Amino acid sequence: MPNIFVNGFEKLTVEQDFQLRKVVRDAGGRYKVVKNTLAEKAAAGTPAEPILKGLAGMCSIAYTSADPVALAKALTRYAKDNPTLTFKAGLVEGRVIDVGSIEALASMPAKEEIYARLLFLVNAPAQRLVTAINGVARNLAVVVDQGVKENKFSA
Repeated sequence: MPNIFVNGFEKLTVEQDFQLRKVVRDAGGRYKVVKNTLAEKAAAGTPAEPILKGLAGMCSIAYTSADPVALAKALTRYAKDNPTLTFKAGLVEGRVIDVGSIEALASMPAKEEIYARLLFLVNAPAQRLVTAINGVARNLAVVVDQGVKENKFSA
């Protein structure tokens, strides 16, 4: 299921459009300018139907089947620099989201960062356990070494 962001792009220059396409491509997405009536007909009966129904004005879609956070971050960053790009709606993992949710999604960490944090949380207790076990063995070795040096062990 692709993740889709519907945008308005009125008054975007050719150079700005070229940069937008590059930003979307770098984020692992695709960008298409759509004809509103064709987009509505193509989306009929699909999860994208609610966001592509009744579009007005110049519209485009940016979509990806990969990480929606990366694409949302790229589009939000671009929209801050170029206010002529506006968000209209979005579809993330089959759920319709509004403009506020797109900005909230853009503020989330990337999927790789979440995985790294989760892996750290899983590994931390294991690392502490290994350190504690090594500490016991180290302390036992020190005690035995002291006993040998002081002739505490007799045969």
